[in-house]
Amino acid sequence: MNLLLTLPLGLVVGLALGALGGGGSILAVPALVYIVGLSPKEAVTTSLVVVGVAALGGMVGHRRAGRVRVVAGLWFSLAGVAGSLLGTRLNRAVNPDVLLATFAGVMVIAAWRMWVRARAQDRLSAAARSAASSSSVTTVTTPTTSVSVPAARPGATTVDGSSATRSAPTGHRAGPKLSTVTKVAVAGTVVGLMTGFFGVGGGFIIVPALVLALGFDMSSAVGTSLLVIAINCAVALISRLATTGVEWRVAIPFTVAALAGAVAGNHLASRTRASTLLRSFATLLVVVATYTLARSVASL
Repeated sequence: MNLLLTLPLGLVVGLALGALGGGGSILAVPALVYIVGLSPKEAVTTSLVVVGVAALGGMVGHRRAGRVRVVAGLWFSLAGVAGSLLGTRLNRAVNPDVLLATFAGVMVIAAWRMWVRARAQDRLSAAARSAASSSSVTTVTTPTTSVSVPAARPGATTVDGSSATRSAPTGHRAGPKLSTVTKVAVAGTVVGLMTGFFGVGGGFIIVPALVLALGFDMSSAVGTSLLVIAINCAVALISRLATTGVEWRVAIPFTVAALAGAVAGNHLASRTRASTLLRSFATLLVVVATYTLARSVASL
């Protein structure tokens, strides 16, 4: 009976991964602990299977639509390998109730990040509408006048959320800036650490990092985030299998439900305002975090 109750949550996990590029995986551990009845350490290992497969399934649709930048995703994942291995070692040494209490704090941070992203999406939409309205009223053509404008970084996000495609001047291709490499290395390591320690994908960190550090547009950041999540989960799972097994009787139906949710999330992302999805899910995270914190503190 408890297993049947997790199926709707599996759908929610996949739905958030497919639509937002992260966030849903953070619900997997509480569901596996409080509804299925697994221990926190078993739940973390099992969630890596669920999250990794669901992320891989959700990535397929984004890849077909050209929203996954494979090379950048591989570099980001490579930066997280050391963090993932360290997180796995730390997980073994931490009291399970302390793990859950800390996890509740991570959920609150994730909810806050999603709310911030929702506000940013609303501002971008408002700016795009304002720009479209202004251009439709004051359209002036000057065929003899040449105006030069600064070139946008390839892949940078413009005011309307689109990706800038202007190429760099020939013969003058600069490599990635040191600050960008540093941001990617730090963000990748933090995400890997969280994946190994908590069994979450870390999409709520990956997506903003790809947008701010690499200039990705939102849709490409979401698609690429799923690739990073899948790789990080695989690394963390391999390092844990020697000490903690996977509850396959739970993992298989939960993963199937999450995969179905990820496919639905791809379609939902193109039909629903991103800010609406983000706010709804942020609210759900706060509710689950409150329950998780109350239970873990009571056990302590």
